[in-house]
Amino acid sequence: MRRLALAALAALPACALLQPGESPWTVDAIAAEALAASRAPAPEQKAALARAQQKFIADASAENRLRLATMLATLPASLRDDERAAELLEPLADASSPGAGRFAALLASQVAERQRLTRELERVRREREKAEAEHERADKERDKREEALRQQLEALRSIERGILEREERLRRKPR
Repeated sequence: MRRLALAALAALPACALLQPGESPWTVDAIAAEALAASRAPAPEQKAALARAQQKFIADASAENRLRLATMLATLPASLRDDERAAELLEPLADASSPGAGRFAALLASQVAERQRLTRELERVRREREKAEAEHERADKERDKREEALRQQLEALRSIERGILEREERLRRKPR
């Protein structure tokens, strides 16, 4: 999370130019706000996210959209919402557009990568669970075979003892 925020801040010099009419410091201010929120205690993080949501509800401008998306993408996992961040960033993300568009594209690519890694992690987890279940099933089958073999061996030993006892009785019995 902090790496994402630092990467976003490192990309700001390349994003210095904004759309006409936008303040040149808009992206910087949004990134600084997200960075400060990511370093703050959990209650302050929740409050920063709530403020960003309120600003977006009051005015759904590109700036407020980017602010909310940045918060949703950079805050800790308990407050993060990658799906919503991706939805908010989609209309803004344009790598060929300087400033906010490029920053949104960078952030959108980071969110997409995190979502891909989450899906991959889930797939690996399911495969592991499946393999563990298969291993457990194979262990149970092996245990059943071992028990059947033990019983057969015991039966053979019993037969052998019976034969030996019979032979011993026959030797002791006078003719």
